[in-house]
Amino acid sequence: MLIRAWLLAALCWAATAALLVVALPADVDGVPGWALLGHLAVLVLAAADGARRARRAPIGWRLRAPLAAVLGIALLAVPASGALAYDAAKDEAVEEMLLDRLDKADRIVKEQGGRPFTATESDYRTALGIYRGLLDDHAGSRAADRVPGRLDAYYRSVAAPYTEKKYCEAVEPLKYLRTLPGTVGRERLGRLATWPDRRLADSLYACGMTSLGTSDGGAGLRELLDTFPGSAAADKVVPGIRAAIDDRTSELTGADPCTATGELRAIRATAASLPDGAGQPLGTKAADAVESGTYACGLDEFEDGRYTEAAKTLDGFADTYRGSGRSERARTVAIAAEVAAARPQAGGKLPAQRGPGSGQDFVVKNDGPSPVEILFTGPATGSVKLGACAGCSTYSTRTEGKAKACKASGRSYPQRTLRLPPGEYHFLYKRDAGALGSGGLVRNHSDGAKVQSGYRYTDCAYVVSGGLGDFAPRS
Repeated sequence: MLIRAWLLAALCWAATAALLVVALPADVDGVPGWALLGHLAVLVLAAADGARRARRAPIGWRLRAPLAAVLGIALLAVPASGALAYDAAKDEAVEEMLLDRLDKADRIVKEQGGRPFTATESDYRTALGIYRGLLDDHAGSRAADRVPGRLDAYYRSVAAPYTEKKYCEAVEPLKYLRTLPGTVGRERLGRLATWPDRRLADSLYACGMTSLGTSDGGAGLRELLDTFPGSAAADKVVPGIRAAIDDRTSELTGADPCTATGELRAIRATAASLPDGAGQPLGTKAADAVESGTYACGLDEFEDGRYTEAAKTLDGFADTYRGSGRSERARTVAIAAEVAAARPQAGGKLPAQRGPGSGQDFVVKNDGPSPVEILFTGPATGSVKLGACAGCSTYSTRTEGKAKACKASGRSYPQRTLRLPPGEYHFLYKRDAGALGSGGLVRNHSDGAKVQSGYRYTDCAYVVSGGLGDFAPRS
């Protein structure tokens, strides 16, 4: 201005304005290099032209030195202070960018509320990656300084099912949180490094007890004892299982002893599978409960008319618990149930605990080429097996069987004599189909009879073949 080079001054102002347009507002990338080089070139040219003009300008020599010093200082101070201000603005831009990243991670965490962990795990890992990046790459920034507080919220969000007492749902997210010390760093996490431990132990116990009595009910309890053997939750496992056995045992006299028995079996398996023999003290208690439950279940199935199931349950009981005082009774009811499955008239009420041994003679013979087992129930219940008849064969029709069965002279028929108290009886004849030959098919046959005092009865079992296959024996 002193030399009144207005055009040159305007060009410098324009170059500076262009630089400001490019540089402001400050961002994390700073000013592009081409802008700085261009502006520097303009300044160099302007300075050179100014020096040339200053030699010819009519300025007194007395003013030249002080004026040049003042202008030089000003020209140096303005760019330097501008550079400092710009660096500060750039640093603030970086901080704002990092805070935006922090906010993004916070939003991701907040958006997961109420969703199952299986659907949110990937998003939670994304948010954690942002937090880790701030700690690893931008330590000392305002955003990084706020991460520890955000991790508190992160942990609470992941563990929300535990807070809501949804313990089975809480197990997997809490397991995930226990992996973070190896990912983020134990020192960085501080108290959060062990924050999930007690909560996971409590969740494993609560979930394990909730699912106790199911096929996989012991998984959580086993994991609890393996992972947190000294925890308060682990100390509750054995007492909790003992109480569960007592609860199911009390249900054996209720309306559904079969369900209670199935759960007792599962509980017994859980107790036996606990590590380090922790469940051993429960073994006898669980076994006794299962024994009582199996018997109660079989009787309940019979009374409910589920005769096939009752026969299977009570036969299994008698085979498994041969030394039990209830095995004989179980076998009696099983026989009645098997007869009733083929002949429902034999059901309706539990049979009396009475076998043959007094009453009327009832002779049973076998005129068949295969062994036969005869089950009967009524005032007395029992079964008898007769071996195959040597030389006997099947009959082509029922009429022929009725006319000829057990009447061949000189033939010895396998037979037994039962003494049955008078009353209504129901019979089931069971043939060994395999003994009839490779083409032999045979159906079981049921029938009824009334035994009266003063009579002697004979029953002949035979086989009729023809049609679509062999028919069952008939008295």
